Amino acid sequence: MKNKLNVSASPHIRSKETTATIMRDVMIALAPAALFGVFQFGFRAFMILLLSVTSCVLSEYLYKKLMKIPTDGYECSAMVTGLLLGMNLSANVPYWIPVLGGVFAIVVVKMLFGGLGQNFMNPALAARCFLLISAGRAMTDFAVERVDAGNTWKMIQSGAAGLDGLSSATPLAAIKAGESASLYDMFFGFTGGTIGETSAFLLLLGGLYLILCRVISIRIPAAYILSFVVFMGLFGGHGFDAEYLAMQVCGGGLMLGAFFMATDYVTSPITPSGKIVFGIFLGVLTGIFRVLGGSAEGVSYAIITGNILVPLIEKVTMPRSFGKGGKANV
Repeated sequence: MKNKLNVSASPHIRSKETTATIMRDVMIALAPAALFGVFQFGFRAFMILLLSVTSCVLSEYLYKKLMKIPTDGYECSAMVTGLLLGMNLSANVPYWIPVLGGVFAIVVVKMLFGGLGQNFMNPALAARCFLLISAGRAMTDFAVERVDAGNTWKMIQSGAAGLDGLSSATPLAAIKAGESASLYDMFFGFTGGTIGETSAFLLLLGGLYLILCRVISIRIPAAYILSFVVFMGLFGGHGFDAEYLAMQVCGGGLMLGAFFMATDYVTSPITPSGKIVFGIFLGVLTGIFRVLGGSAEGVSYAIITGNILVPLIEKVTMPRSFGKGGKANV
């Protein structure tokens, strides 16, 4: 009786893909933006990423040991959560921030709801929102320096928060305040911001890698970005100004959210039309937060709000079985 066989009805789907291989592809796709963040912001950025990943992995390991949960092999999901959380943090945050965030993401958001596949919202984003509420000042401390001659922004690699750099706004916040920013710098990542959100170019490359590898569908990112652009064109106050809309897309972690967090298998719809509805909802909600809210970003709150509505979206968009749901012929 020890060697039980799993018996199930057909059809049987065979695939070499596992959770571990999918998580591996996600980490490969995130690596360029993460490494650029370390290059851009220095040793503190590396330490924030390391602490975030380590706290997530250890939290999951210790919880499973304490609760005596058996494991059939390591699937790397905690590493991805830690990497995403670290990339959503400023290099200036105190070192306890990624540790606290990692514990909250894994223990509270993931494991207490049943572990992998049972969480109802993205753990990394839930942890970031928790940290923004509980430690808002530390979470929004970005050391940047304005270069007036070129109207660009550059990061000062300070040893600690607020020592060498100025605690100032990100380029997106500057745009909202009526100041200028450089689209070139925002696209390639030479700006202030969180560790992994600054380079829209590298995040776009990573997203394309996931699409080409068929790890994610293009439906959610495309619907998200297009609906956001349309909303900002209509209600952003600048009309369909191409440069303004491009800066809105490149800033505020929109690329990171659209390709890497909104597409999370567990917290996004499984139906094709549901993915499009979900993406449109995120784009509109992000636009509302940016236009009407006090923050210039809004991506994190939009995605976790959308995560809560996923069961409803799936219920509405679930395809009907052949021969079901139509009027009976009398």
